Amino acid sequence: MKQLILHILAFFYRPFAKVMPFQTFRYLACGGGNTVLDIFLFFVFYNFVLKKEVVQLPFIALSPHIAAVFMAFLVSFPTGFLLNKYIVFSDSNLRGRVQLARYFLLVAVCLMMNYVLMKLFVDYCGFYPTISKILTTVVVVCFSYITQKKFTFKVKVDPESLAETKAQASSPSA
Repeated sequence: MKQLILHILAFFYRPFAKVMPFQTFRYLACGGGNTVLDIFLFFVFYNFVLKKEVVQLPFIALSPHIAAVFMAFLVSFPTGFLLNKYIVFSDSNLRGRVQLARYFLLVAVCLMMNYVLMKLFVDYCGFYPTISKILTTVVVVCFSYITQKKFTFKVKVDPESLAETKAQASSPSA
């Protein structure tokens, strides 16, 4: 399945090859697909499952747009992790459990950002929930890409190869 996805992405990457690296394209395609899935699930949960009604839990009442965010998360979290681990950042040499823990931490921060921004846009600005979700997603996706590349799926540099690279860089050219 991984190879099939990579071949499809490589085919569609050709027109963008001069504009961006393949990894960035993979992130945009996989993240975009997962984001579309997340927004679609949000829309379905909000409008058809929850029917725009408050969700009463034992200790708290959740507004339907906030409950729908959490419900969509239950699907988009595992799909997002798997796509990022195996398709986008497959060159990361961190252990899988470290990646998963870091991804979970990042997603927790992104979920909190989603919560705060959704509350802001819907409850304080009066925007329609689906439009608010799209605006929120733009902000969160930018933050997420940078964090995943630099933290969650970073490539650990081997100290020996780093020393070798520094030695080669400092030696005079012939």
